[in-house]
Amino acid sequence: MIGKLEEGRTVTSVAAEFGINKSVVSRAWKALKTTGTAVRKVGGGRPRTTTAGDDRYIILQAKRGRRQSASVIAQQLSTATGRQVSRFTVARRLHKGGLFARRPERCLPLKVDHRRHRLQWCREHKNWTTDQWSRVLFTDESRFSTRGDSQRVLIWREIGTRFYTSNIMERHHYGGPGFLVWGGIMLNGRTELHIFDRGSVIGDRYCEEVLLRQIYTELYH
Repeated sequence: MIGKLEEGRTVTSVAAEFGINKSVVSRAWKALKTTGTAVRKVGGGRPRTTTAGDDRYIILQAKRGRRQSASVIAQQLSTATGRQVSRFTVARRLHKGGLFARRPERCLPLKVDHRRHRLQWCREHKNWTTDQWSRVLFTDESRFSTRGDSQRVLIWREIGTRFYTSNIMERHHYGGPGFLVWGGIMLNGRTELHIFDRGSVIGDRYCEEVLLRQIYTELYH
């Protein structure tokens, strides 16, 4: 690069030939004129605050406790090694190691028995006709909590591991006031939503308020 500049080439043309910004070429040319060399000093820049062993320790701690904050991991490193690092340094080391702070996926993890039963059910019904499916009603209940959820719980996880069991937070831990909603769907329609706004949903109440009411509605229609 310096040789081409000494031949009389312009900074712009040299930068275009090497595919770099012309400011890089310009700084190198100015350094040559000022100091007599354009070679960068080895070891320049801000020294690292962590060693390679510290970096491995940070990543290991994040994998052991994925919900730990960067500040907590920084404190653990300080306790183990005596070196003080900031939470920003910890976050950079985790990013370099492929770990990023993300919200956990909220769902119910399926156990082995759950998967086996679902697969068996699918195989038993894979050849059903449209007429058979038209006589089936699928129902489900969902509980809605009226307590606010800031969704600020984060975990450290690798890219592409969103649905790993270790990265899933179960949804059935509610707490606080709320209400239960029941509904059903079928091939040619759906039921009305039924809301249980108070009390416990025992079997008798479920039959009287939901199932029998749906039967009466179908008969009178």
